[in-house]
Amino acid sequence: MTYVVAIDGPAAAGKSTTARLVALRLGIMHLNTGAMYRAVTLACQEQDVAPAETPELMALLDDLDIQLRSTEAGSQAFLNGRDVTRAIQTPEVSQRVSAYSSLAPVRRRLVSLQRGIGEHHSVVCEGRDIGTIVFPDAQFKFYLQASLEIRARRRLGELRAQGLQPSQETVVEELQARDRQDSTRELSPLRRAPDAMVIDTSRMTIEAQVEAIAAHVENAQRSGKAQNNYEDEAQHD
Repeated sequence: MTYVVAIDGPAAAGKSTTARLVALRLGIMHLNTGAMYRAVTLACQEQDVAPAETPELMALLDDLDIQLRSTEAGSQAFLNGRDVTRAIQTPEVSQRVSAYSSLAPVRRRLVSLQRGIGEHHSVVCEGRDIGTIVFPDAQFKFYLQASLEIRARRRLGELRAQGLQPSQETVVEELQARDRQDSTRELSPLRRAPDAMVIDTSRMTIEAQVEAIAAHVENAQRSGKAQNNYEDEAQHD
């Protein structure tokens, strides 16, 4: 029987790396939905398509081909056959992805694809509405959070590893703007599912985050639990 591990939370809370490593540990697929929305954003930027429900956007979505490949090093994203793994991580894409991902046609196209994958494969999937909208019946739901300072430090490290040199102030401002956009958007806003386990990753290593999630899934499977039941479990500090 297939199952879904849903991981939600704000930008730079540690979702993507943790989801990839949890998937490796559990031996299941990592479904990187964030990369899919970033790929749409990149395509729109390259073709000068505005973040609005226009005929140009609909035509782009009709012709769009997004493929994901999971590797031990991370997810690779391909846009119309071209490797865009690095291109979708630029500050320009980060600044605009919320504007495109909030559009109903974009979400319908990608959510349909994501649900189709989840019907045929066990997956670990991270995002902002995975446990509330995409997979509301997911067997395992988690919500990762961290302080703004820690998240900015992590994002800055990621960008500098890519050869980019933004200031910390710029990164903080971008994260604050992203949080506002994600939390206040009308369609599928960022929020915690009521039955999700909250994990504060501010003082946790990636290894500890992976252990917290993977061990819970493994223990639940051994005990025969089919759904989340976190009422008696302490949240991580």
